[in-house]
Amino acid sequence: MALSDATLTEDGLAATGTGRILLIACGALAREILDLKAMNGWDHMDLTCLPAKYHLYPDKITQAVRGTVAKHRDAYDTVFVVYADCGTGGLLQAACDEMGVEMVAGPHCYSFFEGNERFVAQSESEITTFYLTDFLVRQFDAFIMKPMGLDRHPELRDMYFGNYEKLVYQAQTDDPALTEKARAAATTLGLTFERRFTGYGDLQGTLGAL
Repeated sequence: MALSDATLTEDGLAATGTGRILLIACGALAREILDLKAMNGWDHMDLTCLPAKYHLYPDKITQAVRGTVAKHRDAYDTVFVVYADCGTGGLLQAACDEMGVEMVAGPHCYSFFEGNERFVAQSESEITTFYLTDFLVRQFDAFIMKPMGLDRHPELRDMYFGNYEKLVYQAQTDDPALTEKARAAATTLGLTFERRFTGYGDLQGTLGAL
């Protein structure tokens, strides 16, 4: 849906000088960003998403972001990267600094949904915690069970999750069906369950500041 709301030139690109912003985001955040756009009337923002499966292959993120920035930056007044570090080991931040674009602060989406300051403050007491967001609850089989082989070899569960104690569902929305699915995921992984309503955390303020 990128560029769908943009003012277009004869070449089909968004016109600069109109205050338009392009958000380059992880596909796992698409629903939340679209919800925030609709709630706040952020019609000056367009969204383009990279595949959510890069959540599993963070080494692909930096180069994909570089390519997307290069493709679209001349058509926008501002390009903003809606990724945290997300396992890139600082490479994504370095690339954004080099390209002169900003990105979301924090180590990963669990942190900025929780609120980065709060996440850091409680991190030592939650070393044995496994986190799920709305997206990961919906895609639990595709992003957790199948990639780890747990759908075929459930006996591997303790090898992967034996050092975890608790599953925290960071709920962006009040959805009883998702809560029950998250609870079932905790049972599947042999973990205690906690639902923590975070809403959109720091993401809302970060995008609002644009």
